[in-house]
Amino acid sequence: MWLKWLPWRFIIKHWAQSQGFLDPLLILSRLSLFAQPSEVTVPVELLRAGAVLHARGLINSQAIQHNLDWIWPYWVEQQFDPKNESFIPRAFSFTHINLTHRNWTAVGIPDFSEIPIIDPRGLVTPFFDGWSLDSWIVTEDKQALLPSRLPSGSQDLLFEGNLVVVTNTALGKITLESKVEVISNTEVPVCRISLTGYADSQGWIVVSLRPYNPEGISFIHDVVILPDKKGWRINREHNVFFGILPDRWAFSHYRTGDVYQNILSEDKRHEVTCDVGMATAAALFKIQSGGTRMVTVDVPLKIEKKHLFAPIKSPHFTHWEQNIQEACGLCIPDKRFQFLYQSALRTLILHSPDTIYAGPYTYKRFWFRDAAFILHAMLCTGLTDRAEKILDLFPSYQTTLGYFRSQEGEWDSNGQVLWVMHRFCELTGKKPKSTWQNAIRHAGRWIHRKRLSVHINAPHAGLLPPGFSAEHLGPSDYYYWDDFWSVSGLRAASHLMDSFHEYKVAEEFLQEADSLLSSVERSLQIAAKRIGCSSMPASPYRRMDSGSIGSLAVGYPLQLWEPHDSRLLNTVEYLIRECLVDGGFFHDMIHSGINPYLTLHIAQVLLRADDYRFFHLMSTIAALATSTGQWPEAIHPRTRGGCMGDGQHVWATAEWILMVRNCFVREEGEKRLILCSGIPRQWSNQQTSLSFGPAPTSFGTISILIHCDQRKVTVNWDGIWHKEEPVVEIRLAGYRPIASQSGMRSVELIPME
Repeated sequence: MWLKWLPWRFIIKHWAQSQGFLDPLLILSRLSLFAQPSEVTVPVELLRAGAVLHARGLINSQAIQHNLDWIWPYWVEQQFDPKNESFIPRAFSFTHINLTHRNWTAVGIPDFSEIPIIDPRGLVTPFFDGWSLDSWIVTEDKQALLPSRLPSGSQDLLFEGNLVVVTNTALGKITLESKVEVISNTEVPVCRISLTGYADSQGWIVVSLRPYNPEGISFIHDVVILPDKKGWRINREHNVFFGILPDRWAFSHYRTGDVYQNILSEDKRHEVTCDVGMATAAALFKIQSGGTRMVTVDVPLKIEKKHLFAPIKSPHFTHWEQNIQEACGLCIPDKRFQFLYQSALRTLILHSPDTIYAGPYTYKRFWFRDAAFILHAMLCTGLTDRAEKILDLFPSYQTTLGYFRSQEGEWDSNGQVLWVMHRFCELTGKKPKSTWQNAIRHAGRWIHRKRLSVHINAPHAGLLPPGFSAEHLGPSDYYYWDDFWSVSGLRAASHLMDSFHEYKVAEEFLQEADSLLSSVERSLQIAAKRIGCSSMPASPYRRMDSGSIGSLAVGYPLQLWEPHDSRLLNTVEYLIRECLVDGGFFHDMIHSGINPYLTLHIAQVLLRADDYRFFHLMSTIAALATSTGQWPEAIHPRTRGGCMGDGQHVWATAEWILMVRNCFVREEGEKRLILCSGIPRQWSNQQTSLSFGPAPTSFGTISILIHCDQRKVTVNWDGIWHKEEPVVEIRLAGYRPIASQSGMRSVELIPME
């Protein structure tokens, strides 16, 4: 008890000022003035992640800027070059972080949690947050093909059989191709790098061990050649095996610089140690003048003692084709859109081995928010079993008070869990699981208890309390995003409890949902008078800004309001007018980049409103995808590289899938199924066929086939309905809308005059 009487505040203030620092408690109190008072100002999970990121950034600042004669990863070579568009002055920055090229592509096998990543120039990071392997070609006449220093290169994602990233670089007549995949026909899955090099003069393919990855430094303290001389043992933990014996080795530590600086010198050492953690090593494979050389590098992805010094053989893991066959198929004439859809499906599968990851690296962790959208994309494309397995885990995240917690202080999660559980039941036609029953009841009542009193004389009366919400909306506030999700969650919980015959609880949740929505609408009326228009700000106390994007949830994905609600469309018009950069939504809050998934949220609202501008936004996002079909969380408006979050953002790929799906088929209300409303004229004006399905909907599963022959277009569909057949409306751009009659399965469309 005596501890609370100690004058801690005085001691901290006195110590800080005696050392020439500002009073930290004063600073914290000032910071809190920018936000509404809340239980949790910032989720601990985010603070922890930020601390890790900036700790590495601090190490980067010590390791990189005075060692620029090293070969660094692509982002460093770009970002530290004063003549480059990507250049960022370092000045008073304590930490140096990748802010210009946060791009990478993951490879792996279904249901296996190790996900190697490859950067835009072929740098391979086999293990999460680990060291990397780079490949170069150097020649005796002092030419050097160093991919990270090249202004251009090509990279492709192949998925015919396995998931393979192919990187090609060239310097004059010197060429290097790298293929990276995870091989599953071994006892331990292996990250395999297949290199093919050509040089017009005698030289070497170099496989180089690098103490960094696309985020920055990752320490290597010791490297030793394996007893059979066909590989390395790294940090006494991981092995690297070469398919053929290297012709030469090279080693270096921090004090002697990068191994590249003496790459062609004879080195008879068998190992290197570095107390700094910046050991580098190289294995060299000779190329004859005018010749080609192939080298294979294998990195086992699980460590077992019996495999320390030998390559590995044996059993069997699930194959890609088995998993993809379950998914909804797509056939369209736009090859770019088609490729992005196929790539996105594989991204969903790859990042859901046992739970859902929001990305393979920076975001390789679980959030309910990302999971809700990702699971919805899975359910809408028939990956039902995979989604169900993850939904079954959700109750284990719930606190005794009923809060679905992945990060403390975010009040949207309960609504999201309840909503996606209900969508599972709608899209599959199944009843909710008995194992979910208590979790659903507790979650709904948590929302009820969490709400503020409706009797407060303030614009936030009856809303959820201030929170950090979707993290990218700004400081803690009374975010409408949280409220809209909670309304949908309560409505979902009402339906679910009705299925369990808990009719009294179902009615309780429905009344609570109506009450909360009424509170939101009262708050919006007050906000409209304050800001002078009927748009939706992010919270009752904010002006219109890019954070208003969160309020679009009422239209997409939740459909709480009609498609043409003026408040919804006025908000979209504001965002289009004030927040688009090069055709994509530029989010000022935190992201400070063009955001793919939020751009597609605007597009979805426009699609519901039959506003063809949705396709311009969709096309912009397609153009911003990398050549391997991936999006970072936010895109730098100048470099077009990633500037925020994971370099392969799974929420973004989920939104692409949902956008494509809704272009072909979407529910509107409880009785209507809308077909073809997002098919652009340039597709239907060709002599071609388009198809999508079998696609789950809340009415049942539907397959759609569109035959286009000059100006004659026929739409065919086949549905396996859960109950009664819905009203099917065909709304193809340029043709008269048609509502189907019962039993109709095909219709020839009539062009508009």
